[in-house]
Amino acid sequence: MSTESDISKFYAGQKILITGVSGFIGKVLLWKLLHSCPNVDTIYILIRAKKGQNINSRAEKIFKYPIYNNFRNENPKIFEKVSVIAGDISAEDLDLSEKDRQKLIDGVTVVFHIAAALNMDADLKSAVNTNCTGTLRLLKLCTEMKHLKAFLHTSTTYCYCDKDKTREAVFPPMEDPYDIMHLVTWVYSDLAGTITPSLIKPHPNTYTYTKRLAEKVVSDFFPQLPIAIVRPSIVIPSIKEPLPGWVDSLNGPVGLLIAGGKGVMRSMLCDGDTKADVVAVDVVANSLIAVGWKIANEPKPSSLPVYNASSSEMKPLYWKDVVDMGKEAIEKYPFEKVLWYPTGGITSNETIHVIISFIFQWIPAYFIDFIMTLIGQPRFLVNVQKKIYQGQKVLQYFTTREWHFDTENMVNLKESMNSTDQEIFPVTMKDFKDRTAYMDNAIKVARHYILKEDPASIPQCQKKMRILYILDCFTRYVAVLLLFWIVVQIIAKLAVYYEFEA
Repeated sequence: MSTESDISKFYAGQKILITGVSGFIGKVLLWKLLHSCPNVDTIYILIRAKKGQNINSRAEKIFKYPIYNNFRNENPKIFEKVSVIAGDISAEDLDLSEKDRQKLIDGVTVVFHIAAALNMDADLKSAVNTNCTGTLRLLKLCTEMKHLKAFLHTSTTYCYCDKDKTREAVFPPMEDPYDIMHLVTWVYSDLAGTITPSLIKPHPNTYTYTKRLAEKVVSDFFPQLPIAIVRPSIVIPSIKEPLPGWVDSLNGPVGLLIAGGKGVMRSMLCDGDTKADVVAVDVVANSLIAVGWKIANEPKPSSLPVYNASSSEMKPLYWKDVVDMGKEAIEKYPFEKVLWYPTGGITSNETIHVIISFIFQWIPAYFIDFIMTLIGQPRFLVNVQKKIYQGQKVLQYFTTREWHFDTENMVNLKESMNSTDQEIFPVTMKDFKDRTAYMDNAIKVARHYILKEDPASIPQCQKKMRILYILDCFTRYVAVLLLFWIVVQIIAKLAVYYEFEA
């Protein structure tokens, strides 16, 4: 006899609030709740107007993503369970209307707080306002909720990047978060920018710094509220759901793999022998849902529950493995409009990285943009290189160092789930084995859904790739011959010079 899903049973009839639903994790979490917890009562999604789009337009845009195709085709009424709420965690009182505020206070039973300023280059004021003050605003609202059973705060394993080993616990930050939240309300932006580097040390960016502060804010509401923190490491495409290899943007490792596959990135500063601690987005969504079930159905713990969602417990995956698998996948499913054969690689030597980037990325970019200007076409390649530079700058801190994240709580969570729930809501990366198929799926999804390239063009692109390979080999051969000729000429001239001197 099959075992009933305890988790799906718990979420039946619940009224859920999700912040950050427009993000990578948020979209997958919403999909998973609709797919695996179809008897949920209502899912409120907090959305703010943005770039001339009202909240309904933004919600419709989310539902048009390919991952929701099955719902639209087979069960469009499921969307009636989703209620759009106008709000903004970066605004005073969350910018909620009194009617919506009361609706949330009277009905919400589970809150998933995912919204955050994810831009690691964000200025201190905006990062603090969103990640710290925004979290505080939401927590204060939750203290008024009459039926709250679980509040799930999404953090990051790297919020304690100064620790080689991170336990599943909250550690005090260097500064009082309330002092920092007050500071950014009056300090000028220029002054805030000046003091940021020294203030956030040893953190590499404002994102990890403010997420650390936010954890302290969250901990201050425990045990008043039924809270848990889930900390994902580097979030990568899905293993299985909503579809294998799903990714919705060029942010993160996939974007850099695409840049390499397009031939516009030839070097990345990365220690190939460093472990890549990554976690699939569907594992993160499952973890959030499962942790919500657990804290709502077990006795109140003595300390704030924290769950590291990472790959520390699985067979080590190194960055050189990621690069090699990415190259193999790109050879099988090459992209359209490739600038050069993808022969780029990684190096842990910063000097070599700078030289390669300058010669093989920046010089060609300026040259091609110059040609485009001469023929009256828009320039683009220098801007592409600037985006690659920013992407590398963000990731290289994490690809040149190694951490260990304890996952005991997450493993115990898995063991507390019945066999059906372990199948429906896998919460660890331990069973992630077919890495080649995974990378193939990620590249195919990125190719089709992000780059909008027709799968039917793959055979033709493979032919072009073979031609580019021959051209690349020929260019390398000519370059070696030219270098050899130059060396011979220099030696010959030196010999003549010393013979003359003698």
